[in-house]
Amino acid sequence: MLFLDPKKPIATCESSSCDDCAINNNLHCHFRLKDWIHFLLIAFPPFLLGGAGIYHVTGWLLIPWIIFVVAFFGFIEIRVMCSHCPHYAESLKSLKCWANYGSPKLWKYSPGPMTITEKTIFFGGFAVVWGYPMLFLTLSTQLFLLVVYLMTTIGFFMTLIIFMCSQCMNFACPLNSVNEEVRDQFFNRNPTVAKAWDK
Repeated sequence: MLFLDPKKPIATCESSSCDDCAINNNLHCHFRLKDWIHFLLIAFPPFLLGGAGIYHVTGWLLIPWIIFVVAFFGFIEIRVMCSHCPHYAESLKSLKCWANYGSPKLWKYSPGPMTITEKTIFFGGFAVVWGYPMLFLTLSTQLFLLVVYLMTTIGFFMTLIIFMCSQCMNFACPLNSVNEEVRDQFFNRNPTVAKAWDK
């Protein structure tokens, strides 16, 4: 099975079934293949365009960017952000969510908010991932590619925050935009998570 059983409550939930869940339509505790495909469709364009811009200058400088992207999203982001997600509490050895599907769970589950240091690393990583290609596109005056890169990057984050982060159960993530009422309903069903948030 690619994702968690949608009929079975997540590990932190004390409910015996998902059938009567009041927040089932407002929060993604389970993910489907179409959620993953949706994410990949909005995430890939800026990476492909940014990579093309770097390669146009020199292919060698594409290598450190690729290494950093893999290291950041596969390991660093998992530690500072994903390890706070209730999804991380599952007994599986890798993540089964739409954003970091397949990443190994090397760190300890840490419910509750991110620290200031973790948020700094999180946003610092974002700055490097999306800023590195922009530097090459600007300095090499690839203006058309720069404009399209910026448009797809802005489009990615807008779509992510409006349609995906607004239904994500990782409340620790700085991009999370789930409203307080839905959060409280989730906390009621997930007391260990609520305790970590002092709720």
